[in-house]
Amino acid sequence: MHPSRRAFLINGLTMATGAAILPWTFAARAAQYPDKPARLIIPYPPGAATDTLGRMAGQVFADALGQPFVVDNRGGGGTTIGTRAVAVSAPDGYTIGMVDSTFTINPGLLGDRQPYDAIKDFAPVSLMATAPFVMVVHPSVKASDVASFVALAKAQPGTLSFGSAGVGSGPHLAGEQLRQQAGVDLLHVPYRGGGTVITDLLGGQVQFAFATVPTLLEHIKGGRLKALAVTSPQRASQLPDVPTFTEAGLRGVDISPLFGLVAPAGVPEPIIQKLSATLAESVRKGALRDKLAGLGFQPVGSTPAEFAQRIRDDVAKWTAVIQRGGIKAE
Repeated sequence: MHPSRRAFLINGLTMATGAAILPWTFAARAAQYPDKPARLIIPYPPGAATDTLGRMAGQVFADALGQPFVVDNRGGGGTTIGTRAVAVSAPDGYTIGMVDSTFTINPGLLGDRQPYDAIKDFAPVSLMATAPFVMVVHPSVKASDVASFVALAKAQPGTLSFGSAGVGSGPHLAGEQLRQQAGVDLLHVPYRGGGTVITDLLGGQVQFAFATVPTLLEHIKGGRLKALAVTSPQRASQLPDVPTFTEAGLRGVDISPLFGLVAPAGVPEPIIQKLSATLAESVRKGALRDKLAGLGFQPVGSTPAEFAQRIRDDVAKWTAVIQRGGIKAE
């Protein structure tokens, strides 16, 4: 046999054998995974809602998989510092990250300044939960529902102000959706944190705001704030008498902040599936479901494919809202 022909056959056989072994290798690696401690990066300081949910997920993994998932809080940069650390880590399943709606807002807000690609640089694991926003107004605002609020805003353009945790934050974009859908002129007041917004809203320095139901529930029930509508497709179980924006006639006000887990792109699929199934089982049927619901979150527990689709949809939606509103990062 000609030497070149012989080399070609040997190389072809080697490649074919390697291709046959590869799926088995991934499966074996997944069966053994994890065989050492893993790291869970949270792009916020301790105490934030995303931090709370991330720690809950880490405990589920540790209990079910037999290895600690050590929390690594890396706040700063509008979550880009911690999230980038996930993107550039080894794709072996031993570094995963917690993300929230900022993950899907930043592509439209930061554009080329974002130090990673939210779609290409990550492998979605599972959408853990969502938490609807509720729109609340100060009692001095003469509006009892969305229709009367819109009428008031049209009668007094540019005078109704709303606070948010900053330009491009979820509450800001909820207000921007309201402005665009209702065709009204509203004054946005950006703060450096959500806590101050609520303090000033209670004091009447701003007239309305958006925040998660758990954040505002006590003030609503105490009569210190009036709830007009929730931004989720269904009514919030804690506020059964408060309509959705769709019910109120503004279908396009539809933000439901997400909380989920991602890994670096390239992590073997069997490991992604193992992580996803472990978390989803607890969220859908296990102890985590009751814990999340008790905190006011809506448990989800999605597949990786479902979470990937939600990320793509949200990136497209928020990019369009940001572009229409001419919103620029601070």
